Amino acid sequence: MRNQWMRLLLLRCYNTQSQFCIFRQSQVNSLRSFTSSFLYSREPKVIPRSFTLIRHFSSSSELAEESKSTPDQAVLLLIDIFGRTGKSNEEIKIDLDSNNVNITHDLVLSVLENSSATPDVAKRVFDWVLESESKKLSSKSYNLMLGILGGNGFVNEFWDMIGIMKQKGYGMSKGTYAKVFEKFVKDGLCDDVDKLKKLFNCGSAGSKSSNAEEEVCRRVCKIVKQEVWGDDVEKQLHELNVEFSSNLVSAVLESLEVEPNKGLIFFRWIEESGLLKHSEQTFNTMARVLAREDYSEKFWKIVNEMRGAAYEMERETYVKGLQRFVNSKMMKDAVDLYEFAMIGENKPSVHDCTFLLKKIVVSKELDMDLFSRVVSVFKANGNMLTNANLDAVLKSLTSVGRIGECNKILKAMKEGGYLPSGYLQNKIAFQLSSGGKTEEALEFMDNMEASGTAYDYRAWVYSIEGSCVARDLDNASDIFRKMVEKEGASSDVYALDMLVSTYCRKNRAMDAFKLVSEMVNVKELRPWHSTYKELTSKLLARKRFLEALDVMNLMKNQGYPPYLNTFIDYLSKVGSADDAVTFSKAMSSKNLPSMSIYLRLFEAYFKAGRQSEAQDFLSKCPRYIRNHADVLNLFCSVKSGDAAETAAVAA
Repeated sequence: MRNQWMRLLLLRCYNTQSQFCIFRQSQVNSLRSFTSSFLYSREPKVIPRSFTLIRHFSSSSELAEESKSTPDQAVLLLIDIFGRTGKSNEEIKIDLDSNNVNITHDLVLSVLENSSATPDVAKRVFDWVLESESKKLSSKSYNLMLGILGGNGFVNEFWDMIGIMKQKGYGMSKGTYAKVFEKFVKDGLCDDVDKLKKLFNCGSAGSKSSNAEEEVCRRVCKIVKQEVWGDDVEKQLHELNVEFSSNLVSAVLESLEVEPNKGLIFFRWIEESGLLKHSEQTFNTMARVLAREDYSEKFWKIVNEMRGAAYEMERETYVKGLQRFVNSKMMKDAVDLYEFAMIGENKPSVHDCTFLLKKIVVSKELDMDLFSRVVSVFKANGNMLTNANLDAVLKSLTSVGRIGECNKILKAMKEGGYLPSGYLQNKIAFQLSSGGKTEEALEFMDNMEASGTAYDYRAWVYSIEGSCVARDLDNASDIFRKMVEKEGASSDVYALDMLVSTYCRKNRAMDAFKLVSEMVNVKELRPWHSTYKELTSKLLARKRFLEALDVMNLMKNQGYPPYLNTFIDYLSKVGSADDAVTFSKAMSSKNLPSMSIYLRLFEAYFKAGRQSEAQDFLSKCPRYIRNHADVLNLFCSVKSGDAAETAAVAA
């Protein structure tokens, strides 16, 4: 057990490193998508939510959770479990269940093809499946095992396996023959080499005909193809005096694939004539031949007969049928096939569910009934939808301009037991809003909030961000107000900063001012200092002096230091004496104007060359300011400088 956990630990470390490289690239792409949000932030000590979110996601348990059960891990687990000798079948079953290993046809093939599986381990796996779940073994499984036995010197076991394959009607593949033939020659097994040649030249491991299978197949196909089916064709086939095997019939059907109707007639005739009782292999071959647009009805008749005969659909049949149905836009047949296969022993993989969902959402018409059926059968078989499933579907939706349909998709997935993570909630909210789907974004967030613990309030922020990217500031403000209604004074002020920045860049400083005033005075929000500073600068740039003073008062009331430099620069260049008086009073504390403010204003006026405005401002100042020594010295020095300059010019 200790060795098993060590292997798992090493494997997880390897997978984590691989996924980390992939995820780092996804982080870069995410940052590019949300660049605008980061440019809005002006607060040096506050990390924007977008950075926080991505950093959180990169270390979240969700990513690790989704990478637990991979095919490679299942193969290594199976090799590890069967690599320990002396275990009973019951103990092996317990080990498989405790590690969530589900024996499938594909998993058996992967183990038999894996170079790290020793011949002994491969044989123990094969024998256990043969005894416990023999329906999950196919002709390919037997050939792989045959190649392992013959290629590793297990001669007696090799011939025993040939005998088992004869009983099942399975033949030996060319690849297996070549591998074993080379080994027998190398080991000097002359008798076995001759026996192997004779066996393979007979066409298959189960055929007793003296003709090579390929030659017999060619002759049968020639008879079937050259004439319309009738008594004459049947007579010629009987005269061949061939003992048909499953392998030979499958070869004939594959050769007749360009003429599916003749293949089907041949398939029926073989059994009706008593020449061969159809096996799982021949049923599957016939199904693959018929899996196409014009033969859908016949395809379904064959596969239903196959199930009625207690045979299973092979993975190859399912994959070929699904691909053809999807390529022909036959989505109902594709979903029917998926449901059919999920009821059988050789179930489709988890990736097949994602593949099918993606194809459904990019179809000409989005059929939610088909989508829900896939989700339902996926769940009914003990599977759970993940963030990876939804992310893949969202990308497909976006690729065909249907992101607005995501609420329907999410509803169907919710019925399948899935709720999106916080990361995906934020991503969806952003995509909907940036795509101009404001109503859908609000509906989405209401749905997420109603879902309870899965709700991430930051989706509001990303929705606002998306509206800003779409340049729909009115909707962005409406969404922000709805967020504040729900979250109250604790609402994320990053969103307010983003809105103010966007308004200001669009020359809508007054709209930004109204929004900030409303949020502070009515909703008691506390904007960032940088938000106030940017708004002040933009208002003064638009000569909105009184509104800028109001913003300054909001800052003072919330304990922020006033933004003096911008005001002084504005007053010295365009402000009147009355404006300066108003500003100095607003800057006073306890009704006593600050001397330093007056001095800075006078100096700024003089520096801007506006002595008359400075004199006018002085005349309106309180007596103690006009008589203050520093003020008198400043004005005297300016007058002395002017007099000296005048004298120099006169000289």
